[in-house]
Amino acid sequence: MRRLLCLVMLLLMTAAVSLSGCTRKEQTAAKQAPSENSPAPDVQVTALDGSTLKLSDLRGKVVLLNFWATWCPPCREEIPSMMALEKSMSGKPFQMVAVSIDEGGKQAVESFFQTSGFKLPAYTDPEGKAGKIYGITGVPETFIIDKRGILVKKVIGALSWDSPEAHAFLEGLTK
Repeated sequence: MRRLLCLVMLLLMTAAVSLSGCTRKEQTAAKQAPSENSPAPDVQVTALDGSTLKLSDLRGKVVLLNFWATWCPPCREEIPSMMALEKSMSGKPFQMVAVSIDEGGKQAVESFFQTSGFKLPAYTDPEGKAGKIYGITGVPETFIIDKRGILVKKVIGALSWDSPEAHAFLEGLTK
């Protein structure tokens, strides 16, 4: 009986050590992801027309960097509000960069836009580098970057981007 108790205790201690190792790795990965009030990492994404966009080329503009997917219900729910925001911010130093993580790439996004009637300034990240650099854990995830290139806000999950609060926040950053 005593041997069994010692064996159980040994197994529990081994499990505890193993789990704490996973936690440390997760914390290390989290430290590598950008945090609010720090410089936004420069990434390059591909527009649907095949041209490339470097985030650093948008300095001087407020950037709404959104990671999304056509198969994601919350992403689909927030698209109309993103379209409204894009329209209301027209002519201001603002740029929306909606990066699809769809495995189908350009074709998946174009097909989705054609059947849904939605339209965003969409980009793809064919190798998944931008998503990894920003440490996304799912979609939608959005990063607000100010005109100086500083990440000021990270939003996990869908948001009503055309709400008065979201609009006022973004409008304030453009000044």
